[in-house]
Amino acid sequence: MPTPNRSSKSSPFLRDDSQCRFETLIDICGVDYPGRARRFDVVYHLLSMRENRRLRIKVKVEEGGTVPSVVDVYPAANWNEREAFDMFGILFSGHPDLRRILTDYGFEGHPLRKDFPLSGHVQCRYDEEQRRVVYEPVSLTQEFRNFDNLSPWEGAKYVLEQDAEGEGQ
Repeated sequence: MPTPNRSSKSSPFLRDDSQCRFETLIDICGVDYPGRARRFDVVYHLLSMRENRRLRIKVKVEEGGTVPSVVDVYPAANWNEREAFDMFGILFSGHPDLRRILTDYGFEGHPLRKDFPLSGHVQCRYDEEQRRVVYEPVSLTQEFRNFDNLSPWEGAKYVLEQDAEGEGQ
């Protein structure tokens, strides 16, 4: 099956068509599915206030693949696409300024990927004595706790007040 010809410019059909009029981009977000061949979903939420309709569009993309930028059609997509790039590593072709927006420029990895380590690698803080930002290995201030990941109805062992009072007798 041949793939459709996609240009670097996005089509404004959904925005400009008289029966659609999805003139407002509400959000763009990423979703990580590490077990799939096309690992990521890029999810677009559009709003047509004239037609009182909402539209959700999902685009599947493999790791290292690109999705056409929609900044030329919806300028508000600029920061949303930068966030998806920063947090997931999703690349947007034709984006005017695709660089990190929430993490430091020297940051390694993408924090919202499911394979990102929970404690991270390094932490940064401002050191008063050195009068600069310093990077150091992550140090956890408390022991890891044992969390009960079952549902609250199956896993928790609740002790009711009347049960606790009866134990002392």
